[in-house]
Amino acid sequence: MTIHAETRIAPSADVSPTATVGQGSAVWHLAQVRENAELGANCVIGRGAYIGTGVVLGDNCKVQNYALVYEPAVLGNGVFIGPAVVLTNDTYPRAINPDGSLKSAHDWEPVGVTILEGAAIGARAVCIAPVTIGRWATVAAGAVVTKDVPDHALVAGVPARRIAWVGRAGVPLEQHGTLWRCPDSGASYEIVNDVMREAVPGD
Repeated sequence: MTIHAETRIAPSADVSPTATVGQGSAVWHLAQVRENAELGANCVIGRGAYIGTGVVLGDNCKVQNYALVYEPAVLGNGVFIGPAVVLTNDTYPRAINPDGSLKSAHDWEPVGVTILEGAAIGARAVCIAPVTIGRWATVAAGAVVTKDVPDHALVAGVPARRIAWVGRAGVPLEQHGTLWRCPDSGASYEIVNDVMREAVPGD
């Protein structure tokens, strides 16, 4: 186990000897971090959360209580995973093969969810692999994500659909002509080549 300085691992947590836990990270009670998982610096893994084998978390991620992050998920820096979120990894789940025999790890190919920098997944949302959640996007609580989510999109519902755009602060943007503005930070955003991004002065 690679444990960097200033980490906190609760006595009841189950952290594999082959996992890496970055500097300043915390793994709380009853959480499980599996083999070869990599947690960046200053991550927080809440009570009862599960981090699967080989899952990669960037720096400053928060995985809240009882969330299930199945391999081979990859989370960028600053990703928020709400309570009881599920990131799946099996496109066609079955407990048994067509002949009735119990499936083993060799009988299926795990596929992962990718979540890019700053994105947030609300409580009890489910992301059906393989999907990618874009930078600074927000998935509303209880949503079921079956398709890729664009950068800065706010998606909600079953299946999830875009209902607004959000900025880095997570607050829905307000449209002003060709620009969108964040009412919280005052930052401006624009759509360039069908991608929402922060407006660049002088463009």
